[in-house]
Parts: sequence; structure tokens; C-alpha cells
Amino acid sequence: MDPGVRVKQANKFSATLDSVRLLLVAENFALSSYPLLSKDTFKKMAAVAVDEIRATSYVGFDSITQQIEHKLLKRGFQFNVIVVGQTGLGKSTLINTIFASHLIDSKGRLESDDPVRQTTEIQTVSHVIVENGVKLRLNIVDTPGYGDQVNNENCWDPIVKYIKDQHSAYLRKELTAMRDRYIQDTRIHCCLYFISPTGHSLRAIDVIVMKKLSEVVNVVPVIAKADSLTLEEREAFKQKIRAELIYHNIRLYPFDTDDNDEEEVQLNETIRNVIPFAVVGSERSVIIEGKSVRGRKNRWGVVNVEDENHCEFMHLRNFLTRTHLQDLIETTAQIHYEAFRSKQLLALKEGVQQRPATNQ
Repeated sequence: MDPGVRVKQANKFSATLDSVRLLLVAENFALSSYPLLSKDTFKKMAAVAVDEIRATSYVGFDSITQQIEHKLLKRGFQFNVIVVGQTGLGKSTLINTIFASHLIDSKGRLESDDPVRQTTEIQTVSHVIVENGVKLRLNIVDTPGYGDQVNNENCWDPIVKYIKDQHSAYLRKELTAMRDRYIQDTRIHCCLYFISPTGHSLRAIDVIVMKKLSEVVNVVPVIAKADSLTLEEREAFKQKIRAELIYHNIRLYPFDTDDNDEEEVQLNETIRNVIPFAVVGSERSVIIEGKSVRGRKNRWGVVNVEDENHCEFMHLRNFLTRTHLQDLIETTAQIHYEAFRSKQLLALKEGVQQRPATNQ
């Protein structure tokens, strides 16, 4: 990069930080000028009941949901997903199967003379998918090279750094004085973590990485190529994984909040009883009883990807797209990004307070 460009970028970022510091100083001054309300006061204010009044005639504000829908449909939706797992577990194939489109090519070594990746790489592919007039801007982040080395120490660092970098970029855009009306959201909403179908237990690297990732992103574990296990082996493997997740205190998505109603709590509990999803992906169509379905055919028979008796692909797809898509986006903003944002602003605030006052 041209040194002049670097200097300009550094000056621009420095100016942004100075703006943040000034805002924090102003905030401290404003807060110190007035008495703070106690927590009890806030609770009493929140607990005040507001009477519901029924309009005597039709007003029309119930159409606000249609107005919101119209604006959202014009703007479209953004969903960012990162896939993490060893090469050869079918990450690209599963993504293509979930969204019924060829979105991403395999990054595995197809030839014997292909070089072996020495580090975890980050590769992003973007697409716009349209379904019944709804536009979904989909960012798929692949991590080729993860876990493929003899020594995999710290191979997860580039992934965690990338996720935090997206939070940092969004925060900088938020704090810009002349910010965009709609900030482009590159924050990762979901991490699909692929577990090798060993049938034994989680590897040490799986435990470490899922624990680190769960602190910054919504982690959804899947057992890849589940057709390599019998139904009995698959169920035993899932139980071992769930026990290890509890033992190592790894908090995975979905989360229950006070805002959830009884139906949502029950749905989340059902999902937690299925996790990790034992899945099979396939972009090929096979004929079963005269019908063309996506599946895998071998000499023992045919695996129908969309048959719940064969694998849990349908559970995963419905979970990601039909029941929890919006919640994944909201949880990213309200929990993971908010935690990052608070930590960064508090660090800046402490830096301002520790800076020695200049003599006027």
C-alpha cells in the first residue's frame, strides 16, 4: 500500500478516536452535572402500568406492520455466516444444500500436487438470493486451512480476529459524524462449526475453539457426513458431545431471554435437544420412488438429504432460515456486538480519565 494512503487512513482513524474521546468527556461532564437516578427509581418507572384504550372507530395505525414490511422488502436483508471445520467435511456442499444454490466452491486439495495450506485463511463470498420477492444478501465466510496442520496451536486466532474486526469496523462506522443512513453490516451472525464423525468424543481442539468462538459469535455445531455413522452410533455420539459441552461450560446458541414467550422457550428447548445437528449435504439429485430428491447414492442404498429419518438436515435448514434467522441477527447485535462495544468504549473512557489534564 502507498505510504501516503497509510498516513491518510491513520489520520482518519485517529480523528475518529479523538471524536469518541470528546464524546465521552462530554458525557462525563453532563452526567456529573445532574444527580443520577437510582436503580430502584428506574424499576418503579418501568413498573408503572399503562392503560389500554380501544379506539371508538378505525384509525388505521394497524397498517404500520405493512409499512414496515414494504420498506424492509425494498431494502432487503443481510445474513453473514462463517463455516469452520477441517478440510473434507463438506462445508461448501452443506451451505449450497441449505440455500438450494451453488454459492461456494470447495477449497479442498483435489490434486496430489496442490500445496497444503500452512495457515488458516479467510475467504468471503457474497451473493443476493431472491425468494418470493424477498432479497437476502448472503455473505459466506470460509476458513480453508483450519485444523489441517500437524501442529494446530492457535489456528483459531485468525477466525476470532476476523469476527472481532467486523465488530470493530461496524463500531467505527457508528461513531462517524457523517455516518451512512444504513450501515453495511458485516458482523457474523452465525458460525457453523463442523465436527468430524468419529463416533468417539470431541477433540481437544474442538473444545477449545468452540469455547473461544462462543464468546464472540452464535455457534451452531453440526456433525458432518453423518451417513458414515449408524443411527445408534449417531445418537450415542450426539449424547457424548452434549455431555462434553455441558462439562466444559460451552454456551451455544440459541439463548433464552426474558423477552421470549412460552412458545419460543419451548422451541429453543427442542433445538437444544437436537444439537449437534447430524447432517448430510448433497447438490446432486437422485431418483427415489419416481421422485427427484437431493441425496447421495452408494452400493448400500440412497440417503435422502431431506428425509428426517436419514439425517437432520431439515431441522438445521428450518432452524437457520425459517424459525431463527431474525433472532440470529438480533442476538449478534444485542449480545455479542453490544458486549464488544461496551468493552471498547469503557477502555476509551478509562484512557480519557487517565490522561493528565493540560494546563490552560
